[in-house]
Amino acid sequence: MTLLVDTSVWSLALRRDGTVKAKEVIALREALDGADSVVTTGLVLQELLQGFNGPKAKESIIERFGALPLIQPDRQDHVAAAEVRNACRRGGVQIGTIDALLVQLCGRYGMTLLSSDRDFANAARHVPFRLWGSA
Repeated sequence: MTLLVDTSVWSLALRRDGTVKAKEVIALREALDGADSVVTTGLVLQELLQGFNGPKAKESIIERFGALPLIQPDRQDHVAAAEVRNACRRGGVQIGTIDALLVQLCGRYGMTLLSSDRDFANAARHVPFRLWGSA
């Protein structure tokens, strides 16, 4: 399985205290140890860099992410992500622009989204994509 890991999971996994026992973080650690493939996209990297302070944190994140394949959305991905967001909104679910793009990328590339953000479970009722931990 190929996992696209959302910022919510990376943020938990990269905490300084390292004591997070969330099932999503455990799944990320197992995937990084070779159980699954892990990929990222530039927007996740950007969100992480915006959320962590200091040059050491920045260098560490850039170094860690340098080892991951980077999925590059194209114009059609952005068009389709708008459709994802609109389909969710019609169903009464609000998801953010970046979240809609992550859903689109998972659908396009057949990846599974690993996230601790419950908004994705709501979105999955309105658009087809693989969400880690869902039935």
